[in-house]
Amino acid sequence: MPDVVTVVLAGGQGTRLYPLTKIRSKPAVPIAGRFRLIDISLSNCIHSGLRQIFILTQFSSESLHRHIFLTYRFDDFSKGFLTILSAQQTLENRNWYQGTADAVRQNLFFLRGKGDLVLILSGDHLYRMDYGKFIDFHLKKRAEISISVAHVSSNEASDFGLMKLNQSERVVSFFEKPKTTADVARMKIPAGVLRRMGVKNTAKSHLASMGVYLFNSQILKKLLERTASQDFGREVIPQAIDQHRVCGFLFNGYWRDIGTIRSFYEANIELTQPLPKFNFYDEDRPIFTHARYLPGSKILASEIRNSILCEGSIIDRSKISDSIIGIRSRIGENCRIERTVVMGADYFEASEEAERCKKIGIPPIGIGAGCEIRNAIIDKNARVGNGVRLINAMGVKDEETEQYVIRDGIIVVPKLAVIPDSTII
Repeated sequence: MPDVVTVVLAGGQGTRLYPLTKIRSKPAVPIAGRFRLIDISLSNCIHSGLRQIFILTQFSSESLHRHIFLTYRFDDFSKGFLTILSAQQTLENRNWYQGTADAVRQNLFFLRGKGDLVLILSGDHLYRMDYGKFIDFHLKKRAEISISVAHVSSNEASDFGLMKLNQSERVVSFFEKPKTTADVARMKIPAGVLRRMGVKNTAKSHLASMGVYLFNSQILKKLLERTASQDFGREVIPQAIDQHRVCGFLFNGYWRDIGTIRSFYEANIELTQPLPKFNFYDEDRPIFTHARYLPGSKILASEIRNSILCEGSIIDRSKISDSIIGIRSRIGENCRIERTVVMGADYFEASEEAERCKKIGIPPIGIGAGCEIRNAIIDKNARVGNGVRLINAMGVKDEETEQYVIRDGIIVVPKLAVIPDSTII
C-alpha cells in the first residue's frame, strides 16, 4: 500500500442538529449512549491500518479536542500520529475555514511529504468501511480522484451530491444537492444498471457521494492552489470531472449521514432493534471510544424491552422500551420511557450537590420519578423533574424555547437544560 495521509473534516457547525450542537461541534455529538460521531471515522482508519491522521476543527471544538486527547494515543514505536489542526489566523491568511476545500487548502503545508495519497473523510457519518479496499480500487482504476458512493432513494437524493458512472466506473456527471424534481429525476440510475453494479435494492435509484474522497496528493495540491474553490462537493469535484480521471467506488454497506435531528434520532432508535443495520457488537472491528471505567448498570425491578442500557446507569422500577439509556443515566421510579434517546451524564452528581439544588427548586441530573417520555432526545446533564410528561401532547412539528426544542415532532431537551416538576410538553 502506498503512503496514505488521512484528513478528517470535523469543523462543521451542524446547524441542522441544533440544539445538540449548541455547545459542541457536530462530530462530538454522542451516539449509541457511549460513543461520539468522530469515533466512527477514526475507528475505520485504525482498522484499515491508516495511522497518519489530521483532524480539522473549528466550531465549538473544546469537548471534541478533550475527547480525542483522552481516547486516541498512538505508541512511540510506530510512525502513526493523530494531530488536531484548529482553524487559525496566520500572516498569510486572516480567514477562518470557508468550506471543506478551503479547510484543506489552509493546511496543505502540513500534508507535504506525508503521503502519496490523501484520504479525506467526514467526521459525522455512521458506517463501517475498510478503506484498504477503497485504496485498492483507486490504484486498480489508475484514478486521480476517487469518490466513495452509496445508493439512496429519490426521497433522500436532494440532501446529497449525486453522480452517474460509466461502465468503467468513471464519474461522468455530478450534481450537488439538486433541489428540483427534474434535476433529481435527471440523476436517476436505471434499475438494470444498478443490478449490474451489484445493487440489490434497486428502489434506491440514485448514487450519492459519501463525503469520502481519495486524491493523488499532487492532484489535490494542484486543484486547491490554482483555484479559490471553497467546497469539494459544490466546486472542486464538478470542476475536476472534465480535467481528471475521477472514479466512483460503490459502497454496499450501511451508511448514514447524521445531518438532521430526524436522521440522528432514527439512527439511534434503529440500534435498539434485535438485528440492527449497523452492528456495534463486532469484536473484530470494534468502535473505539474513551475508556471510562464505570460500574455496570443497576436495574431495580424494571421492565426493559428492545433497549440499550449503558454502564453506570441506575433504573428504578420503570418501564423502558425501544430506547437508548446513556452512560451514568438516572431514571426515577415509575417512569415510562418509549422510543427515546437519553444521553446520560458526564459525571455522577454527588448527593450533597443534589440536596443543594433541591433546596432552590432544581431537580437532580437525570429523570425524576413518575415521568412519561416518548419520541424524545434528552441531552447530557439535563435535569428532568418529577411528574414531567414529554409527549408532544399538541402534536407540534417545530418549536423552539429556552427549555426545549421540537424538530420534526421530536422533543429535544438540550444539554444542561432544566425541566421543572410536573411540566407537560
